[in-house]
Amino acid sequence: MKIDELAALVRTIPDFPKPGIQFRDVTTLLADPHGFADLVGRMAQLAQPLDPQFIVGIEARGFILGAALAHAMGAGFVPVRKAGKLPGRTVGIDYVLEYGTDRLELHEGQIPAGARVVLVDDLIATGGTALAAAQLLREQGAIVLMALFAVDLPDLGGMAALEADGVAASAIIAFEGH
Repeated sequence: MKIDELAALVRTIPDFPKPGIQFRDVTTLLADPHGFADLVGRMAQLAQPLDPQFIVGIEARGFILGAALAHAMGAGFVPVRKAGKLPGRTVGIDYVLEYGTDRLELHEGQIPAGARVVLVDDLIATGGTALAAAQLLREQGAIVLMALFAVDLPDLGGMAALEADGVAASAIIAFEGH
């Protein structure tokens, strides 16, 4: 499948969640068996040479892509969740959003020090959530090899922010604009 065919499977919803935003909905791509398989295959081609031990998926669509990628690569999968969603002891990080703060958590001890990880999410915009997840993983002693996304919105600068923070970043599809 060509990249433009893959991109055509991503639905654009205008003015969501607010006027002026072009929401890029990957659920339509995930629903297409050939598109989903192609996307995961392309992600695996980028991540495989890094030989990660764990794929870490960011809530919520990062769980879908991350789990599929972990399975395809024979790696473990670890979810990074919003606060209060994981049972048992957790470690977390608070981070700033455009209009407030949020918190990400993972199970304490689930990522061993020195573990090689690839961080996965469906889309990168400003990069705030991915930067927080990478910092949380680093605080646990993980080596964040790459942040990998299905979709990049390059006008919002998220990939550049990750790379400025020392995290290699890549995306399969890019859409101009917000």
